[in-house]
Amino acid sequence: MVNVPRLVIAAPASGSGKTTVATGLMAAFAARGLAVSPHKVGPDYIDPGYHSLATGRPGRNLDAYMCGTDLIAPLFAHGSAGCDLAVVEGVMGLYDGASGQGELASTAQVAKLLRAPVVLVVDASSQSRSVAALVHGFASWDPEVRIGGVILNKVASDRHEALLRDALDESGLPVLGVLRRAPQVATPSRHLGLVPVAERQGDAVDAVRAMGERVLAGCDLDALMALARSAPALTDEAWEPAYAVAERPRPVVAVAGGAAFTFAYAEHAELLTAAGAEVVVFDPLRDEKLPAGTAGLVIGGGFPEMYAPELSANEPLRRAVTELAIGGAPVAAECAGLLYLARELDGKPMCGVLDAEARMSERLTLGYRQAVAVSDSPLAVAGTRMRGHEFHRTVLEPGAGTTPAWGMHQPERRVEGYVQRGVHASYLHTHWAATPSVAHRFVEHCRAQ
Repeated sequence: MVNVPRLVIAAPASGSGKTTVATGLMAAFAARGLAVSPHKVGPDYIDPGYHSLATGRPGRNLDAYMCGTDLIAPLFAHGSAGCDLAVVEGVMGLYDGASGQGELASTAQVAKLLRAPVVLVVDASSQSRSVAALVHGFASWDPEVRIGGVILNKVASDRHEALLRDALDESGLPVLGVLRRAPQVATPSRHLGLVPVAERQGDAVDAVRAMGERVLAGCDLDALMALARSAPALTDEAWEPAYAVAERPRPVVAVAGGAAFTFAYAEHAELLTAAGAEVVVFDPLRDEKLPAGTAGLVIGGGFPEMYAPELSANEPLRRAVTELAIGGAPVAAECAGLLYLARELDGKPMCGVLDAEARMSERLTLGYRQAVAVSDSPLAVAGTRMRGHEFHRTVLEPGAGTTPAWGMHQPERRVEGYVQRGVHASYLHTHWAATPSVAHRFVEHCRAQ
């Protein structure tokens, strides 16, 4: 039985203040001495970094598109084990999900799978009595979604607050917090969203502290905790990486980290460890050598375009990566990793493992994808179907090698990425918890080195 008190923080639309409220709640409850488990609906890598800073625990994603609905509660149970409270930040509007696929991957669907009460964060800046109609519509749209209260954001004055409260009295939903209009907490953004925590250091700590103080001043934490405790027990067994993969001898798998490679799901390292690997994190911006005994390499997503000069200047590490890849070692590269393996990025020399050039573009590529492995690789056998997402503002030319990594089936049909020797490189971000055989196969290939 999973009986962790829990709340889902949702909103009618993006930009309503979900991240401020969710991160602030995590920080405020953690400041009370509670063990808070942070979660994010959807594929986003950046918000979980702020969640982790607020709670001191790994920020975890709950993505029903990539992992499937059956894994949402088990992954939640795994991440929240031993905690006093779990806070789940939603994605987009409450009922928005994967394009053209109904409620799939929406905050509402995840809330139902977790049987968790929802707190609706409403931007009240341009309305008064209409707020009741808005809240009533969201609360009545799906009777299986339990909206337990409202937090009003961007409230102008005491008079404005009184009008909003009077209107919501008729809705039957309690107002659990009121946040006044104020300069936005300093969370700088760039072309893919917020700047990752790893790049902000002290500024990120200050931003999270400010969110916590703002929420503490404006929200009824006792009422929110009582609502969280009203969530019924879940009967799902917790996901365990050791059960998902077999354990045998321990090759070293080097995983890129640091400011340039911040996009990673916590379960990936856990699955690699459970499959028998010794996972060692290294920083391509600082380390001039791969970890001793490296038998395989994982280079995830991030912002290499922001650090192209520094990555290029680290010639000893670029040579080491190239030698490892040419030697046939398993290398799994996603998005930023793909660019790092290219010949150059915005004119700066990279590793040159792939005969391709990358550059920044004006176009944002964003969305869920359905993919099938085109050929055998250290990650998957040909024909393996996976779901993932793309999230980049760069272009790689050519976009696919002689042996592509994936055949895409949504939103359009195309091939993408590179498979050569032991390298599997692609723009596609995937969540290995949905297909743990990926981690098992990768470690088996590392053992064979």
